[in-house]
Amino acid sequence: MPEGTTAVEIAASIDRLIRFEHWKPGHQLPAVRSLAGALGVNANTVAAAYKTLRDVGTVVTDGRRGTHVAEDVDRINAEAAIPAGLRDLASGNVDGRLLPRLEPAWLADRERLSGYDACEDHPALITLARQWLFAPAGSDGAIAVFSGVLDAVERALVQRCRPGASVLVEDPCWPPLLVLLTSMRLKPVPLALDGEGALIPPADVLQDASAVVLTARAHNPTGLSYTRERWQAWQHVLARSTDCLLIIDDHWGPLSAAAPPPLQIFSTEWVYVLSVSKFLGPDLRVAFASGNGPVLKAMRRRHALGPRWVSILLQRIVAQAWQKLLDENGIQAVRQSYAGRRNALLAGLASHGIELVDKGEGLHLWLPVHDEIEAVQSLASKGWAVQAGHPFRLQSAPAIRISIGNLDMDEIAPLARDVAHALTLRRRAIY
Repeated sequence: MPEGTTAVEIAASIDRLIRFEHWKPGHQLPAVRSLAGALGVNANTVAAAYKTLRDVGTVVTDGRRGTHVAEDVDRINAEAAIPAGLRDLASGNVDGRLLPRLEPAWLADRERLSGYDACEDHPALITLARQWLFAPAGSDGAIAVFSGVLDAVERALVQRCRPGASVLVEDPCWPPLLVLLTSMRLKPVPLALDGEGALIPPADVLQDASAVVLTARAHNPTGLSYTRERWQAWQHVLARSTDCLLIIDDHWGPLSAAAPPPLQIFSTEWVYVLSVSKFLGPDLRVAFASGNGPVLKAMRRRHALGPRWVSILLQRIVAQAWQKLLDENGIQAVRQSYAGRRNALLAGLASHGIELVDKGEGLHLWLPVHDEIEAVQSLASKGWAVQAGHPFRLQSAPAIRISIGNLDMDEIAPLARDVAHALTLRRRAIY
């Protein structure tokens, strides 16, 4: 039974019951007046406690059904589950054949490893990041090294957002980001997308937001990249915002044929995050961040108190693998390989009458459908595993995601045929 006489105490008591699983997902909380009577407090006090828990996503209220403990939806598992025996076009993995081979000599001829007093990142890696990632976007400030894009984004959000705060995200959105926001008890607020990027929300929605996370290029799942005009529109509204942090996720980075975000136009505080995982592989997913304000400094201080640094050995291997790829003109080859497969699939779909208005790039195609389950099952019956759109969506329309990282060119024609068949299916009523 909850305890306390103030809204803060009652909310904390209920939170403990949920955290220690005395109240499990779906458990119905007592009615406001009933709990107020049991605790001997005003009903408004209990209502305020419930609102606090609702704002951070711990409980949900559904009209006459009352207030319940929020369901623990694992979006990451929903995104990654691949039925056995199917061709994997769902997981979003990169093509391992395009990754540089690691050389044994990189370990045999190693420098002295740093001790616990390590405080500097690997110079060669920082030089590569500055030249190939940040200079094209007009950023010449300090660069911080983290363990991945999500690691850097979390550290940025921690500095600006408190539990219950609103964070603007694209809709559809990368599911791990939604899971992160839920775990941090932050409220994701969806931003609709068009062909140029996320649409500007109403002034009151923007005013209430603590941060906005935008994917600069090759957005997952749609593949779109922001135009300069859309970046200018965001700068215009953010410049009038009181305190909304702009976080730019540019995971596709140098693989993109689109221009990087023009950071120099932003007067608001921003954090710009990039990764090498798409061209060096997820096991080498070192990420970099730069910024124009105090958040980046706070991120670095917090990182120094926890992980302290990203493995210098890992950083050196990443630098050598990256340099090898550059020496072999590998970045361009990777870009062309993915673009060729994506464009071929678009052309194949068009040959079956499925015309997509698509100027995107990257590893994914986002196809609107009438029924996600029906489309996924139809393709599974043909041997293809694709991803249902619901883990990515907040308010956007049904769709499926097809990932081309593991797709071979000789598979494109039969895949296009089977997708066309799946998209023309209609359920027939049986009486």
